[in-house]
Amino acid sequence: MKSVTFITGNQKKADLLAKYLGHPIKHVKLGLDEIQSLDLNEIVGHKVRQAYEIVKEPVLVEDIALEFEALGRLPGPFIKFFLAELSFENICRLVDGKSRKATAKCMIGYFDGTTLKLFEGAMDGEVPEHPETGNGFGWDPIFIPDGYTKVRSTLTEEEYRETF
Repeated sequence: MKSVTFITGNQKKADLLAKYLGHPIKHVKLGLDEIQSLDLNEIVGHKVRQAYEIVKEPVLVEDIALEFEALGRLPGPFIKFFLAELSFENICRLVDGKSRKATAKCMIGYFDGTTLKLFEGAMDGEVPEHPETGNGFGWDPIFIPDGYTKVRSTLTEEEYRETF
């Protein structure tokens, strides 16, 4: 297997990726410039090329978006800023009286200096009336995937994996 470095400062994300790949993966934390865009392709493409220029070997990067139907494509990739500035409860309040439908997206980019590959996954769901904390990452306390009645942060490990 070709060696690849996952660019993340989040040990939990690195462990999760290694677990799901069934193979250990090296990871490195880098301070990358992140362009501001609602397009994950642009963001991840920029990040993965920049990471390769620093590491000089094949790299993976990841980014996410959470889009609320009531807010167009927002917060989208800016969800990390919403999470930093607003409580989970206040984020849930943003869609009161409007559609609670949401789409969660994750994109992984691979670049080896020549080949660029972007992989996107998306799942539909909704914003709950109130958040519920538990396990998981980032916006998991404020997203109920379609087919479930509880937020991702409260799903069992098996249920959580099914949402990928």
